[in-house]
Amino acid sequence: MTGTQNWIDVSQFLKLRKGEMDEFDYEDKKIMILNLNGEFCASDRICTHAYVDLTGGILNESERTVTCPLHLSSFDLKSGSALNLPAEKPLEIYPMKKEKNKLLILI
Repeated sequence: MTGTQNWIDVSQFLKLRKGEMDEFDYEDKKIMILNLNGEFCASDRICTHAYVDLTGGILNESERTVTCPLHLSSFDLKSGSALNLPAEKPLEIYPMKKEKNKLLILI
């Protein structure tokens, strides 16, 4: 990431139940926020192979992966790594934290 980073309040996503994901746009970034077994995480939501929104993909909570609905490339949600072709480039992963009753993302 380049430039200044800021913690952004995304507490509206605390409503996500385990196994759910939703989209969030911030400036020019298209991000998805996920609830993986009660732990929130965030990554780019556009597949690095083709311009496809990953919130329409398949979330595997136990493996911590999301699979693109178009060409079935899977991404590791901890590292962002593309796990199979055709995607080769990783997703960007954004740090998150819960502070008091707020959910924050570092962008």
